[in-house]
Amino acid sequence: MKNIFKIHPIFYIVAIISIFSGLFKNFILFTSIILFHELGHIIGALIMRWKIKKIILLPFGGLIIFDELLNRRLIEEFVILILGPLFQILFYFIFKDNILIKEYNYNLLLFNMLPIIPLDGSKLLNIILNKILSFSTSHILSIVISCITIIFMISNRELIIYLILLFLIIKNIKELKYHNYLVNKFILERYLYKIKFKKIKIIKGLNLKKMKKDHKHIFYNNKYFLEEELIKLKYLI
Repeated sequence: MKNIFKIHPIFYIVAIISIFSGLFKNFILFTSIILFHELGHIIGALIMRWKIKKIILLPFGGLIIFDELLNRRLIEEFVILILGPLFQILFYFIFKDNILIKEYNYNLLLFNMLPIIPLDGSKLLNIILNKILSFSTSHILSIVISCITIIFMISNRELIIYLILLFLIIKNIKELKYHNYLVNKFILERYLYKIKFKKIKIIKGLNLKKMKKDHKHIFYNNKYFLEEELIKLKYLI
C-alpha cells in the first residue's frame, strides 16, 4: 500500500529549534494534540467515504489532501471539518488536569479557527460562503480574507511564527494560482460524472462561473439551457 503519511520539512526545522531551546517535551505534547485533531478529520472522511490521498504533518497542524470530486456535498465537508475540533475538545477533557496541554490545546484551537488557508477556520468560512455565493466567488473571497488575516499576523516577531507564516503565504499563492483550474474542474465534473442535486437554481445569462455547490442549474438567455447543455457548448464543442 502506498504510504500516504508525509512530514513537512518545516516540521523538522521547528523540532530542531525546540531541542536547542529546551522545549522538545513541549513540542511533543503540542504534536500529540495535532495528531488527535487530525484523527477526527480522518474518521470523518471514513464516515463520509472520502478517499484520502495524502496526510501531511505540519508544526502547527495537519493537512489532509483528498482524492475526491469538488462537487461533494457541503454537509459532508462540514462533518469532516468539525470532527477535527471536536476530537481536540475531547482530548482537552481527557487531559484537562495537565495545565500545559490545556494551554496548548486552547491556543492551537484558536489558531486553527483563523480564516487562513489551509486552516479549519478558512474551510468553515468557505462552506458558509458556498451556501450563499458561487463556487468561484467563494474561493476568491476565501483567499482575500486569508491574505488579510496573514498581514495582521506579520507583526509577531517570533521565529517559529515567521516559519509558519511563510508556509501559509506560499500555500495562499498556490491557491490563487490554481483558482481557474479549480473552477474549470468544478464545472466539468458536473458534465463528466452526471452529478445530481435536488435544489435547482436559475441563472440569468450564460456564465458558468455563477454555478453553486449543492445546486443543479438552469441558465436563461432568451431560452433555457440545462447546465449539461451549456457546459457541452462552452467546453466540449
